[in-house]
Amino acid sequence: MSRNLIIGALLSALFLGLAALSFVWTPYDIATLDIPGKLQGPSGAHLLGTDHFGRDILSMIMMGARSSIAVAVVAVGIGMAIGIPLGLLAAARRGSLLDEVIMRGNDLVFAFPSLVIAILITAVFGASAVNAIIAIGIFNIPVFARLARGAALPLWERDFILAARVCGKSATRISVEHILPNITNLMIVQGTIQFSLGILAEAALSYIGLGAQPPTASWGRMLADAQTLVSIAPHTALVPGFAILLMVLGLNLLGDGLRDWLDPRLRVVRA
Repeated sequence: MSRNLIIGALLSALFLGLAALSFVWTPYDIATLDIPGKLQGPSGAHLLGTDHFGRDILSMIMMGARSSIAVAVVAVGIGMAIGIPLGLLAAARRGSLLDEVIMRGNDLVFAFPSLVIAILITAVFGASAVNAIIAIGIFNIPVFARLARGAALPLWERDFILAARVCGKSATRISVEHILPNITNLMIVQGTIQFSLGILAEAALSYIGLGAQPPTASWGRMLADAQTLVSIAPHTALVPGFAILLMVLGLNLLGDGLRDWLDPRLRVVRA
């Protein structure tokens, strides 16, 4: 087992644990304001200090982890649930009009980054975590569709697929029973990468006010609130910044480690 996989798993487990713990306990209630105690540095009472409203930053980080992870998980789930079947369908109908329509549709979505899609959705439906999920999820669809199609195309030329076709299996059945199991590892690795990008996208959307709305905690909005306080209370910006950094780093290391672990060819090379 690689060092990247171990470190990535530990960092990811840390934040997943904080998010899970926030459902049952946080050091302080983030809805309670303590103006006289605002902008305190780290101490025994507040391990990571307090923000400009006197709220405990550790509690905010725990609640923010829950929000960020929830948005990223659902958004990546949307991308995988729609993108992978589209990619498999395009590979099964290679060269057909359907294949062309699916891939050109992916190109169209790729032309609009998730931030632009979020702005468009927000302009119509308003800013919220749900709309952030939709925006990030839409952007993830072509990522998985292209990857699934690219990974599936070479498999359609393999002998075991030709044998399945000779047995009379339909293209749909072959895709589900033979193609999908052989590309699952690749989809899992890409899922961890998109998960980390989803964390960044959620933070970016919250930073500009298009993500989760108050009183829901968000790492991106914590950074936005702290941008004018860096000179007098740097911990208010450093803590959420490092939380995002460590979470994304952990997921990227996890994805890199999973790639090496799930691909025997890379295990031989690394060995």
